[in-house]
Amino acid sequence: MARLASPRGRGARRRIAALAALTVVAAGLGTVPSAVAADAPTPIATNGVWGIDFAGGVLNTVEVAPSGPQFAFARQISPGGTTVGAPTSMGYVDTYATGAHAKRVPCDAGDCVLLRATGNGHVGRFFVDNGQERAQIWLTGNALHGFDEPAVTGGRFVDATGRYFVYEAASTGKQYIDDVGIRRSDVRMTRSITAASVWGSVLWTAASTAGAVTATDLEQKKVVQTVATGAPCVIKDLQTVGRWIYWNCGPSGAAGVYDRTAKKSVTVPSGAALVGDGYLVRHDRTAGKLLLTDFHTGTAAPPREIADLPAGRTADQRRLTWAVDKFGGDIAYVGPDKAIRIVESGVPAQPLAKIESDLNAGYVDLKNDGGGQTWESTWQLNAPATWTFVVKDIRGRAIRTLSGGPGAEVAVVWDGKTDTGRPAANEIHTWTLTAKAVKGGGTYTTSGKISVSGGVQGHHDQGGNDFGELVTLNSTGGLTLHYTEGKGKLDWKRSGAGWPKGTVAVPFGDMGSDRCAEMLVRMPNGELRRYAGKCGSPYTPNSSHTSLGTGWNAYNVLTVPGDLTGDGRPDLLARKASTSDVYLFANDGHGKLKAGVRIRSSWTGYTKVVGAGDLNGDGYGDVLAHHKDGTLYRYDGTASGKLKERVKVFGAWGTSYDTVVGVGDITGDGKADLVERDRSGNLFRNNGNGKGSFGSRTKIATGWQVYKGVF
Repeated sequence: MARLASPRGRGARRRIAALAALTVVAAGLGTVPSAVAADAPTPIATNGVWGIDFAGGVLNTVEVAPSGPQFAFARQISPGGTTVGAPTSMGYVDTYATGAHAKRVPCDAGDCVLLRATGNGHVGRFFVDNGQERAQIWLTGNALHGFDEPAVTGGRFVDATGRYFVYEAASTGKQYIDDVGIRRSDVRMTRSITAASVWGSVLWTAASTAGAVTATDLEQKKVVQTVATGAPCVIKDLQTVGRWIYWNCGPSGAAGVYDRTAKKSVTVPSGAALVGDGYLVRHDRTAGKLLLTDFHTGTAAPPREIADLPAGRTADQRRLTWAVDKFGGDIAYVGPDKAIRIVESGVPAQPLAKIESDLNAGYVDLKNDGGGQTWESTWQLNAPATWTFVVKDIRGRAIRTLSGGPGAEVAVVWDGKTDTGRPAANEIHTWTLTAKAVKGGGTYTTSGKISVSGGVQGHHDQGGNDFGELVTLNSTGGLTLHYTEGKGKLDWKRSGAGWPKGTVAVPFGDMGSDRCAEMLVRMPNGELRRYAGKCGSPYTPNSSHTSLGTGWNAYNVLTVPGDLTGDGRPDLLARKASTSDVYLFANDGHGKLKAGVRIRSSWTGYTKVVGAGDLNGDGYGDVLAHHKDGTLYRYDGTASGKLKERVKVFGAWGTSYDTVVGVGDITGDGKADLVERDRSGNLFRNNGNGKGSFGSRTKIATGWQVYKGVF
């Protein structure tokens, strides 16, 4: 038999391999009879069912494909079966040429495959090869987990919920607990056979004391709770659904449901049962009926008939002719006409809630291994739901919205990009997940943070972490990058030597597509060079660079306001010394600057012109101009390459400053800040307020008079 090369557990969903031997067989699936947009209780017509289970709104069956062999199928079912999705393959279950096959058990249809639906769209079954059985969890129609599960005989599933499953084997007398995970460490456990059930990441186990059950956290691998159910025996069978713990003392013994919220047990009818959310179903073979017992109120109501189902040939027909969706769902059964019918329980479900989750680490590196990475996380819910996942930037603006469902599992994959397809900014983003139950209403909401690196740089960001950096030149030719950890001060630095006196550095931004910010440097002879971005490393004159032309000594201001053309790229402003006219040199995105365009004339009254980044949160770069009378003005940028008319920010401000730098965000709040040096060498910070102005100054360093240039 051909085998999938998919490794167990960690990364299983990323590393799904195709089962080539099945591709030809699966190609003959054609169409399987199904009811799409049917009105309940219109049956789902089939050509026969050889195994059935129901979980999380997904109906799993074994049926014969039009091409001849049997396959496992999955259909999405809406509450009450009012709509039924088309069947999709969940793998081949017939016999291979080698004799290998899915494990079969006697049933009314001849021999059936016992399926175990997990509630997240996966389905379990045993596979037999050379007389040995292995538990398998099929993730899709051609990918599975289970190659390194132990070889046994007499295997059967005990329970499964989401990623976690329990099975046992007669040949070993052991019970096995395992998971199909993405990031977690292995949870595999092996122990003696006992009554057990799993709900999320909690394993419930019958203790050796009458009526006692223990709860084991499978992530921590330790017992976290013991419950006295009131059962008069050492429990023989357990089923857990949220707050409910079903127990029985054997096929004809006492049975009950312990309510973990009310902390009491409710007596229910004995016999083989399947438990839903607040109810259980039994097959009365004598009467030929499916009977439902509603216990959600804390008292067991008299059993009521919900369907006719003949006695059949086997004593226990659970998951052979009928099944219950324990995830707040309904009941499915196969009638004598081979059609599947969906019956609503009529019992209100518990509020929508998370059972367990598997969250990615809180960061995305878009340049990881050269190809970037994604943020992948799952939430297992207690009922099917539709969901919306919204990512917001540090200023609270929604940049990406994802949605999905219906299903009892939420699986989110964020590629670190915005809704427009551009990489997100290098900053800490917040996310909010909102899930809405498809039956009975109810909402589940959770949130968190994701830090993005390798994305779009912030203003003045040379390190790739969205914080701005200051650049200095000292008398010995050291060009130094001063880095911040985002707490409002400069924390560490890196230097490159050999720069001549008169060098002017202009921290720029990405001029290509590698998302490393370039450094523009005007050499003393008037040549403007573009130094290739180094994402944090310092520059020397011999670092990789390209000339952007000569004659740049004609300008007495070179500054970067941010994006002034609406293309998302930073641009250069230059003020001509002879006329004080201001020119825009737009970034062409390919390592060059477009020809200069005059956008303002005769800015003779301004002693300083400072590119400040986006000060007001509109997405465009802004400019600060310090007038010789001490007034500080702001010119808001636009997408057209122009500047709006000036707005007064401060009066009688900054007369002691010899340098003012629009440094970008150095406080970690996503708002562009301002740094100034006075003539005594003191360095100050004014926090940006995100609305175009700044707070009062804070001294952050002294002794900066040693630097010949601060950029």
